[in-house]
Amino acid sequence: MEEATQPPAAAIAAARPVLEVNNIEVVYSEVILVLRGLSLSVPKGSIVALLGANGAGKSTTLKAMSGLLKTEEGQVTRGGVRFDGERLNGIDPHRIVRKGIFQFMGERRIISDMTCVENLRLGAYTRSDPEVCRDIDMVFEYFPRLRERTGLRANFRARSSRCLRLAARSWHGRG
Repeated sequence: MEEATQPPAAAIAAARPVLEVNNIEVVYSEVILVLRGLSLSVPKGSIVALLGANGAGKSTTLKAMSGLLKTEEGQVTRGGVRFDGERLNGIDPHRIVRKGIFQFMGERRIISDMTCVENLRLGAYTRSDPEVCRDIDMVFEYFPRLRERTGLRANFRARSSRCLRLAARSWHGRG
């Protein structure tokens, strides 16, 4: 009788998606059905695009993943969202951010009266670790143009600079 061999741990980890949305249904204001039966999975190390027409539910899907449905009286009423095998439904958004999921909201989420550094500190608001200053320096290493603009207000720079600041702030908020 041959002994069955087990697949290596790396193969098992690679087969399990890091993010799973399984047959979710989203309802707003307890009556408006917005999504029904949506499923997707994101394998570890991959990039997935969510495409669709206006009103197709792209933003609602992202809000379901990041826990932001509550801000608009929405909720996942069926199915589930999992990150690294852990269910995210019902978890507060700040706890989801600490797990490593955040929603990049586009340029309208930069506070234009604040400087680049102030926006970065705001992005790290949920973090309680002592390495925030070190991570700000790391952000400047990844985005050297931001270092040049640390004292400038965010309201008058080109769109590309605002996008850089947003990307940096979103990345920096992990924790």
